[in-house]
Amino acid sequence: MDIRVLADPFDFGAEAQGFAARQSASGAVVTFTGIVRDTDAGLLAMEIEHYPGMTESQLTGFAEQARKRWALEDVLVIHRHGRMEPGDMIMMVATAARHRKDAFDAAEFLMDFLKSRAPFWKREITRDGASDWVQSKDDDEDALSRW
Repeated sequence: MDIRVLADPFDFGAEAQGFAARQSASGAVVTFTGIVRDTDAGLLAMEIEHYPGMTESQLTGFAEQARKRWALEDVLVIHRHGRMEPGDMIMMVATAARHRKDAFDAAEFLMDFLKSRAPFWKREITRDGASDWVQSKDDDEDALSRW
């Protein structure tokens, strides 16, 4: 299990390849990457804050829940903090399992919990100078109900 909270960008290709290369007992590897998307308001940047130590502990807890619930061989979670621009990668989840259903379900579980329960605070800054904290969305909360 590999859990990282980083300020610097990560190389998705290298991370995915390295993760997959370590999975000799797995028949499936699922990856997901979250990317900063531009908004209708014209996003200039997103700033993500977190509490070091607490954040890593929470992410480790989510990964451990996934490993208990599904037959996973391995889990990778990378989440960035700091200032990012549209097109930058925010996070990555990778799961490895003997069978694809476990890998897919565990990856979705982790993505839903990262989106709604991980202790990150996001602020969007638009080109016109407006700055707003991102609020939780109903669909994100609804996605948790299936777990």
